[in-house]
Amino acid sequence: MELVVGVFTPSVLLAVARRTGRLGAEVTTVTVPSSPAQFRSLLDGDIQVAMTSPDNVLAHRFDPANPVDVRIVSAVDRGMGLGLYGRPGLSELRGAVLGVDVPTSGFALAMYALCESLGLTRDDYRLTTLGSTPKRLKALLAGECDATVLGAGNELIAERAGCVRLAHVTDVCHPYLGAVLAVAGEEHLGSASELAEALRHTAADVLAGRLDQTVTEAAEAELDLDPELASRYLDRLRSPADGLVADGRVDLDALTTIVRLRERYLSSPGVDVLDPASGLLARRADARATK
Repeated sequence: MELVVGVFTPSVLLAVARRTGRLGAEVTTVTVPSSPAQFRSLLDGDIQVAMTSPDNVLAHRFDPANPVDVRIVSAVDRGMGLGLYGRPGLSELRGAVLGVDVPTSGFALAMYALCESLGLTRDDYRLTTLGSTPKRLKALLAGECDATVLGAGNELIAERAGCVRLAHVTDVCHPYLGAVLAVAGEEHLGSASELAEALRHTAADVLAGRLDQTVTEAAEAELDLDPELASRYLDRLRSPADGLVADGRVDLDALTTIVRLRERYLSSPGVDVLDPASGLLARRADARATK
């Protein structure tokens, strides 16, 4: 059965798993333009697995207006360098235009917390909706926004272009869960769990230093990084603070961070989403959850 994975930024981890033979030809990836578009594709069946922010799963599963059966299968990473980046030459964030995927997305909520850590309120800057991280990077470099949240290798390209990291997510929102695998319903849960297992083995090999050349080659090819940035990307994957989750465990403390950000800037889901009975974690992920 073909398994299409929807991603925002091309996944080096998936590419490495494919290069090492852990993924077959039946697993393919497509890039999605935004969080809403990703979940429309997931619910419509155009993709079977989403590599996404856990907040997106939380928001859709517990949407009081239109709850849907989406769940987390496995943790992937802790943020991969996620931070607030300003365009070259930016000297002041007050009055600035900040780019977001959508104002209610998980990365936007993290950005609000980062801005608060810099002494800003929501009234001190304006938002513009730009879509996925690669789109926001492009907008930042084109001067279409003054700052935005970047990660997953996009931040390395921004730094090469002279952008400056103003705040780091894992310094303000710790512990943090950056990306997870998610599915809708039961039909593809088994296949998604097999994919998660392949990525867990791949992540373990990456963290053990057994795939350095494969990772850097994949990073160059997938993200258009030069050798120096590809080496930095490898270091990012290995970072205990915001790199890969080797065993795929969903750390409940990190998930709590995501829940509290949503409660702080939007509203409470109205249920205890961290209770195993809430269904936020798929059965196989549920058994692997830790606190």
